[in-house]
Amino acid sequence: MPLTLEQLNAASPAEALALLDGLYEHSPWIAEQALAQRPFRSLAHLKHALAQVVRTAELDAQLALIRAHPELAGKAMVANSLTAESTNEQNKAGLTQCTPEEFERIQQLNAAYNERFGFPFILAVRGPRGTGLPKQEIIDTFARRLDNHPEFELAEALRNIHRIAEIRLGDKFDYVPELGNLTWDAHEELARYSDPGFAEKGQLTVTYLTEAHRECAERIRFWMEASCGFDEVNIDAVGNVVGRYHGKEPTAKYLMTGSHYDTVRNGGKYDGRLGILVPMACVRELHRAGKRLPFGIEVVAFAEEEGQRYKATFLGSGALIGHFNPAWLDQKDADGITMRAAMHNAGLCIDDIATLQRDPAQYLGFIEVHIEQGPVLNELDLPLGVVTSINGGVRYLCEMIGTASHAGTTPMDRRRDAAVAVAELALYVEQRAAKDGDSVGTIGLLNVPSGSINVVPGRCLFSLDLRAPTDAQRDAMVTDVLDELARIAQRRGLRYTIEESMRAAAAPSAPALQRHWERAVDALGLPVFRMPSGAGHDAMKLHAIMPQAMLFVRGQNSGISHNPLESTTHNDMQLAVDAFTQVLHQLAQETQP
Repeated sequence: MPLTLEQLNAASPAEALALLDGLYEHSPWIAEQALAQRPFRSLAHLKHALAQVVRTAELDAQLALIRAHPELAGKAMVANSLTAESTNEQNKAGLTQCTPEEFERIQQLNAAYNERFGFPFILAVRGPRGTGLPKQEIIDTFARRLDNHPEFELAEALRNIHRIAEIRLGDKFDYVPELGNLTWDAHEELARYSDPGFAEKGQLTVTYLTEAHRECAERIRFWMEASCGFDEVNIDAVGNVVGRYHGKEPTAKYLMTGSHYDTVRNGGKYDGRLGILVPMACVRELHRAGKRLPFGIEVVAFAEEEGQRYKATFLGSGALIGHFNPAWLDQKDADGITMRAAMHNAGLCIDDIATLQRDPAQYLGFIEVHIEQGPVLNELDLPLGVVTSINGGVRYLCEMIGTASHAGTTPMDRRRDAAVAVAELALYVEQRAAKDGDSVGTIGLLNVPSGSINVVPGRCLFSLDLRAPTDAQRDAMVTDVLDELARIAQRRGLRYTIEESMRAAAAPSAPALQRHWERAVDALGLPVFRMPSGAGHDAMKLHAIMPQAMLFVRGQNSGISHNPLESTTHNDMQLAVDAFTQVLHQLAQETQP
């Protein structure tokens, strides 16, 4: 019989410990300490309690936990001495049926890894969907992680141990994250579509109005109509896919939600798309239950946010607030195709773009679910985070100008080195941003035009990207950085040019909507963790006309994003669907006549 929370909460300490046996390999102390937090409100609460025990343990205990795990396809497997849980996991990943070549490669990796780190390689081989990773992906991950810093790899090993425990716990409770599975599978389906030149390499790239982009739109439209039960579905004049699920009354307001389905080049599967597919799953469940809310739900799959094919970013969400610049239509992509021509080719009616602007009086607000795109939640072993504000940012394109001279004959105290000056500024930006705690500053472009190995750089082109949760905090940092730039140039006898290329206001979350997310997270039995968003999102555009608030979902692989390694699990997707459903219930109670 499957284990239940009621059974676990009511059991004696010894009985409860026995019920959780095998979660963490040969380490009953973790469950023993976590059980002191009973009663558990949910499986998510139990998982967090277990993870926090490990998180707060001494380093020696953490290392002992890692070393308690067997090597992948190692001696214990060959000797049939694995625990039942490990045997099941390695079998599901096909590691018990390795070819001689695969087995030899894994043994080489095991030896190299142990020599470098002093503990065995840990990977949750059942993967983010729980069904098992392909052997080649396991081998590739093994090889990639050999290059990690030891401290980072220690943390990565522990994160994978928690994922193993999460899957084992699901087995004990016979828990299946059905909507998480549905949502995870939909991401895989959408990832089949990719632009030419990338698809052939197995890379995901979907840029505005390409064939792959239009195929994604049609697939989302089909799901909204055939699977989710939306009452109205259309692809609008800029390519947004808009699904409307009506409220109880024809005059009911709408809650808007959604995110973007375009991607960066060679990007990940979840950036943007998670915020489309999570609310679609929620609408699907409402439709299956024959339930209507006091408000309608409008899910918008925004056609463009990334600015990859054309320089117009946030084109999809911008059109809904009246921020579509007709001059964009004459922009050309790398092949010389104008946006106007691309829109005509996609069958979009440019004359209708002006009609897309929404009336904020008809909406309760905008909420967005998004993968975090950073390491914070992953490091804290938290699946969800409540966004307090989307950072405001300023970008500059700059040039430092000195004197190019011979690297061998110019004394160090006579040089006018433009690149060293920018390097000095980069260190200052790093230090200045760190003073605020949640500000960030980046010099992402740094180029010495016509540079040579034996020439002191006379010019250096560079960028500045400065972001903070409030405009005042951002502007104070900008002032300090630009003042330091002037001081460095004067002290070194250089001059510089600077051009502002982008300025975006911060978008603080609407307090009422943020509280709804907070109550939803708490209802799931999880601690409420508040955090700013350093990245821009469609929500910051809608912020101009209506209240908005966001929920972050933990990413795997240290939260990396805009990268093929971007990942999240079916369990975390299920929690996102559950949190979104909670917000819908709260709003329904609040707006009930």
